[in-house]
Amino acid sequence: MPELGVNIDHIASIRQIRKGISPQPVLAASICEKAGADSIVAHLREDRRHINDADVFALRKTVKTRFNLEMSIAEDIVGIACRIKPDQATIVPEKRKEVTTEGGLDVVLNFNKLKNAVKKLEANGIPVSFFIDPEKKQIEAALKIGIKRIELHTGRYAEAKNARQRIKFLKQIKEAAVFGKKKSLRVFAGHGLDYLNVKEIAEIPEIEELNIGYSIVCRAALVGLFQAVREIKTLIH
Repeated sequence: MPELGVNIDHIASIRQIRKGISPQPVLAASICEKAGADSIVAHLREDRRHINDADVFALRKTVKTRFNLEMSIAEDIVGIACRIKPDQATIVPEKRKEVTTEGGLDVVLNFNKLKNAVKKLEANGIPVSFFIDPEKKQIEAALKIGIKRIELHTGRYAEAKNARQRIKFLKQIKEAAVFGKKKSLRVFAGHGLDYLNVKEIAEIPEIEELNIGYSIVCRAALVGLFQAVREIKTLIH
């Protein structure tokens, strides 16, 4: 069964509504860990719309499980990652005007830039994962760079308009997971997963970890963060 990585970005989003100090992501991370989270995920965006520099430095010091830093390959972000040395750096695509990440990395198109960023991160002892669409060509490009971990973007599955689309996109994820595992990659998955759609993804044996954030924070508004994490963990298992 897959492990659970909890993304705490939207704890920071709530804080930023009034530019205050609460709720604090570092305290949310502690609650998530006590509730059974196997890792804590935070995305340090270039525009700092939610998680900020101080958050990631504090998280690196306090997270007791594993700290997974989502990031672009912008020079200053790579520099911060090299300073704090997270347990994992997950490189994701980033657009300033997007509400949330809209798709996976285009490794084929950005091959050389990604290769250079990975070289810097790995030189600092940081394992790197690519957040990519469940496509063979993207997995193959990641392998050429030397990546040993991938996170499959589950957004199209999560946002499927009908059962036919859902089955189609689930099949793509399964096939990509099998292909990645055969190539000795560690395979993770995430984006758009919630309490209604997570079970089918959790049943894919090749997937080691699911990274979930927004739906947990939404549920936490009703039942509390500890209970929200426990509920999703129960569904995964």
